[in-house]
Amino acid sequence: MTADGSPAPAAQPPIPPRPTAPRPSAPRYGAITLARHGEPALSRKVRLSSKEYRDFWARYELMGLLPGQTPPALLSGFVEECDVLVASTRLRAVESAQAVGKGRAFTQEALLIEAPLPPPNWPSWIRLSPRLWGFFARFHWWFFNHHQGEESRKQAEARADQAAAKLEAMAATGQNVVVLAHGFFNVLIGRALRSRGWRMTLREGYKYWSTRRFERS
Repeated sequence: MTADGSPAPAAQPPIPPRPTAPRPSAPRYGAITLARHGEPALSRKVRLSSKEYRDFWARYELMGLLPGQTPPALLSGFVEECDVLVASTRLRAVESAQAVGKGRAFTQEALLIEAPLPPPNWPSWIRLSPRLWGFFARFHWWFFNHHQGEESRKQAEARADQAAAKLEAMAATGQNVVVLAHGFFNVLIGRALRSRGWRMTLREGYKYWSTRRFERS
């Protein structure tokens, strides 16, 4: 009873807390593995002039793989576990995907082809190995914008960012992605992925069949 003799009000049950909607979980990304193609069927044991190197590179762009190669176990394991396998449209990349994929389906993407390598216009008496010509051509292309009407560094970097966005969209659904493409352009894609928050968890260098693996939490 209250002080004036009236009955005390009945106790009210506690108000249950308002249920809150669960927060959506952050997307779980799959991994992206960028692999360089295998060794092409074109010998590099030659000495070439600048003009001859242009012809060499043109043939290189059309060549398939040197027969008898076995993809490394690490790359083969990544491909076995992946959900999406993608290759550049260049024959050396397509044949690499066929070799490591062992019959599985894959897509071809022109966005992944290598950046051009126009050599500097040096006198014909300067004769270098294809490896040295590749170094000097890339150096002049990168630092001096020497593209001779082909794709420039700025254009290649924009293309690499488009490729990174496309691969990221695949991985954003939780799919593991493996790409068979080209040594230098894979580096550009990797730079674009890192700018998007991806971490490089594996880097095997620049040799044929080498891989670069990227992950994101």
